[in-house]
Amino acid sequence: MFTIIGIMFTGMLAGYLLRNKRLPWIHRVITLLIWLLLFLLGIDVGGNDAIINGLHAIGLEALFITLAAVAGSVLAAWGLWYLIYIRNKEVRP
Repeated sequence: MFTIIGIMFTGMLAGYLLRNKRLPWIHRVITLLIWLLLFLLGIDVGGNDAIINGLHAIGLEALFITLAAVAGSVLAAWGLWYLIYIRNKEVRP
């Protein structure tokens, strides 16, 4: 746990120290690392018999959670959009 927190703070320190540098390649590196992490996660999930055998039950729960998360995100985004754009236009003279 402390290792993960230490790595996170090290990354924050590196970002703070490099904030004024131009790093045009950093987005490509981050994207490739995220793809690698997702691939390795897929390998780990595919090798777990409990997950594979219970995929039908997990799938239904995951579908419900996904739909609820998307609906909540859309509702929150609409509410924020309303507060920022629509309500401010009505208040202005």
